[in-house]
Amino acid sequence: MSSRTLTLIGASLAMGLGAAWMADSWLSARLNASPDDHLRNVVVATVEIPFGQMVEAQQVTTVRMPMDTIPEDAFDASEKAVGKIATFDILRGDIVRGARLSEHLGGSTLASLIAPDKRAISVRVDDVVGVGGFLLPGNRVDVLATKTTNSGSNSATSRTILENLRVLAVDQTAGTDKTQPVVVRAVTLEMSASEAEALVTAQTEGKLQLALRNPLNLEKKTPAVAPATPFAPAAPVMAVATAEAPKRVIQRSSGEGGGITVIRGIEAKVVNIR
Repeated sequence: MSSRTLTLIGASLAMGLGAAWMADSWLSARLNASPDDHLRNVVVATVEIPFGQMVEAQQVTTVRMPMDTIPEDAFDASEKAVGKIATFDILRGDIVRGARLSEHLGGSTLASLIAPDKRAISVRVDDVVGVGGFLLPGNRVDVLATKTTNSGSNSATSRTILENLRVLAVDQTAGTDKTQPVVVRAVTLEMSASEAEALVTAQTEGKLQLALRNPLNLEKKTPAVAPATPFAPAAPVMAVATAEAPKRVIQRSSGEGGGITVIRGIEAKVVNIR
C-alpha cells in the first residue's frame, strides 16, 4: 500500500473522529441543559375567576412554559397571586397577570377595584335610566344631564357631561356572571374627583340618563370637566307702551299759562287751559 493511500485513510479517520466528537458534545449539552435555560414557572388559573372575586389557592396552579411566551407581569409563584382581587374575568387556563389583579388592602371588595386616582359614585336608576337593565359591571357608559331652562315653561336642555365611565357594580353586585337584563335601583360608576363633583351637581339640578357605549369606542368629545358656575341673572327688560295699548301720563305744567303735558306712548303734547 502506498504512502499516499495511508495518508488519505488517516485523514479520513481523523475527520470522522472529529465529527463524532462534535456531535457527541452537542447532544450532551442539550441533554444536560438546565430546564431554567428556556422554561420558567408561571401561575395559571385552574377555574374561571369572575370579575371582583378574590383569588384563592385552589383556583391557581404553577406550570412551566417557554420564556418567550410568558408576559412580563406574570407571577412565578401561586402565593404572589392568592389574596388579590380580579379586576377582569380570568378564564380557566389563562396566565394570571398583575395587570388583571388588584391588591386587597381591607374594607369592601369594591374598594379594591377602584383605580388609585378614581372615585366610586352610585347613581339611582330605573328601567329607563339604567338602559333597560342591560348595564353590567365592566360596561362603559356616558352620562347625560337634563335641566329645565325656565321654571315658568316646559322647555329643557340636555347635554353629555361625562363620557366613557366604567360600571363597577349594579345594586350590590360586582360580578359579571349574569348576561340577562335585570332592572336595578342603583349603578356604581368609576370616575375622577372632578367628574364626581360634576355628576353630583347635575344630579341635584335635574335628571340623569345613562347611555351604554360600545367597549371598543374610547373616543371622548366633551371638554374637560370644570367646576359648576351659577347662572347669571337675566337682564332687566324695560317695558315700552305700544300703539295698541298706549299709556297716558298727564303732568300739570308749572308755568302761568295753566297748560298740561299729555304723554301718549312716546309722544308728548302740551295743551293750554284757559
